[in-house]
Amino acid sequence: MKTDDLINALAADTATKPPNALLRLWLLPALGILVALIAMLIELGVRGDILAALQSWRFPLKVAVAALLAVLALRQAIGLYHPQAALRLKPLLAVLAVLAAAVLAELLLLPGDAWLPRLVGRNAAICMTAIPLLALAPLAALLFALRAGAPVSGARAGAMAGLAAAAIAASFYALHCPDDSPLFVITWYGLSGLLVTALGALLGHRLLRW
Repeated sequence: MKTDDLINALAADTATKPPNALLRLWLLPALGILVALIAMLIELGVRGDILAALQSWRFPLKVAVAALLAVLALRQAIGLYHPQAALRLKPLLAVLAVLAAAVLAELLLLPGDAWLPRLVGRNAAICMTAIPLLALAPLAALLFALRAGAPVSGARAGAMAGLAAAAIAASFYALHCPDDSPLFVITWYGLSGLLVTALGALLGHRLLRW
């Protein structure tokens, strides 16, 4: 059987999956997200000055960017269960461009001697620990859900699942974290996201093979 014929056969198979398989594709990630949210609320909690933080553009932007990235990456990850699905990076890059513009605005608004303190922040170590840990449940749920399909590339699907899980975790952690500067977000949230994305790619390569 030719490769194209195999892909078409798998596409037809995934297109006719029973309702319980399609439910699994959405229910499992939803449960993983719920677990991450509950873990954040129990272990970390929402910051006490959240109402004051809403008066600044930095906090709402931080949460909005993480949440939007989570939604877009989640849709991409779930869509990749289909072997003919295309990976669309432009929406994800557009969100990252918004964060990059926020970083530029921060550099223009702050004096040079404030850049490093804002970048380092007060909770870098907590951020680098909390986001990967909170991402574990969504990542596991997404990988298990994707096994119901036939992604062309397990590593690519796993990486997108990792990105989605990291963004979900970041959007929850952002409600706790008092460091709102885009300099902090792009550095420590970004590094945490890269770690989870790489983990997702590695696990996807091993678990999502045909």
